[in-house]
Formats: sequence, C-alpha cells, structure tokens
Amino acid sequence: IGCWRLDSDVWPFLIAGSLLQLLYVALLAYAYTHAELSVVYPVARGLAPVLVLGGTVVLTGAGTTPAQVIGVLLVAAGILFVRGVRRGKGALLALAIAAVIATYTVVDKHGVVHASPVTYLELMCIFAGGTYAAWIAASRGTAVLRAELSLRSVVAGAATFAAYALVLAALQLASAASVAAVRESSVLVATALATRVLRERVTIWRACGAVLVVAGIVFLAI
Repeated sequence: IGCWRLDSDVWPFLIAGSLLQLLYVALLAYAYTHAELSVVYPVARGLAPVLVLGGTVVLTGAGTTPAQVIGVLLVAAGILFVRGVRRGKGALLALAIAAVIATYTVVDKHGVVHASPVTYLELMCIFAGGTYAAWIAASRGTAVLRAELSLRSVVAGAATFAAYALVLAALQLASAASVAAVRESSVLVATALATRVLRERVTIWRACGAVLVVAGIVFLAI
C-alpha cells in the first residue's frame, strides 16, 4: 500500500513539477537540435546543483561548508573549459535548462513527502508526457509519433523512468543539493557518448572541463 501512497497535499507540487518537466523536455529537445550535446549537457547538469545549493542558502539561510565552496569553484572552472569564453546559443540554453532542473528538483523534494516516488512519477509522466505528445501530434502530425515507437524508445523511456524514480527515492533520504550533485556525475558519460556516438569533436579542454565539473559535484555532495 505504501508503494502507492498519495496524499491530497501533493497536488500543488505535482502540478508545478509536471509543468517544469514539460518545460525541461521542450528546452532540451530544442537545445539538442541547435547546439552540441558536449556543451549543453555538462553546462546544464553542472550548474543545476550549484543553483540548488545557492537557492537553499538564499531562501533558507542555511550555511555553506568549505567543500561546497570548492565545489562551486570547480564547477565554474569546468563550465568555462567546456563552454569557452565566447558567447553562444548553447550556453544560454544550458543555463535556462539548469535553472529548470534546479527548480523541479526542489519542488519534487517537497512533493515526495506527500506521495511515494513511483506514484508521484507516474502521475507526472501522464501529465507532462501526454501534453508533450499531444503538442507534437498537433504541430507535426501523428506520423512523427508513430515513427518513434520502437523497442529502442521503449527501453530508453523505461530507463529514464527508473532513473528518476531512484532520484525521487533519494530525495526522501537526503538534501536536494546533495542528490542533485550526485545525479550530475553523468556529465562524464554524456561527454564520452558525444564523442563516440554523435562524433562530436570533444577537445582536450572540453574533456578536462567535464572532469572538473564532476569533481566539483563530488565536493558539493560532501
């Protein structure tokens, strides 16, 4: 029974979280078609735990530790290495995505107090996923959706669901900043896949930047 727990107080958080997830998916889809994965992913994922920590300090008055300060500096340096010093659409999109990630992480942290992780995520997926699919069908036709129905997309969807269900479970046990930080260790994996699968040119500076981001995330999680 506890696996399907859902309190009435969950709805404001569930609605807000669903809208934020919908915005996140839309921004991510746009970013991945207009910028390089090896830029967007490390910057967005690296900044998210920094924003969560900063928001916690500003809004709750919580203190910071020396390790967290070091973590912020390492993430900032890593992002500079990944991003470079030039302006670009990829970096601005990544910043917007990071802000959305940080916001929905905090919202979901409060939401799972009132529901089990699986129930919370299932309802969120129904709303956000259904709305996004309806928008794609209305704007591009149902043929586009049918073309994406394959074993690969089903496996990817199941893996995504399971991964975020684990994130929600972790949010019940630890602070939002710590969970956000540990979650973003996927930066290195994404950078490696961008090189191997997408054939993006990942320079030594960009690779070192991804490593610095992960190192900063480790310090933020301490």
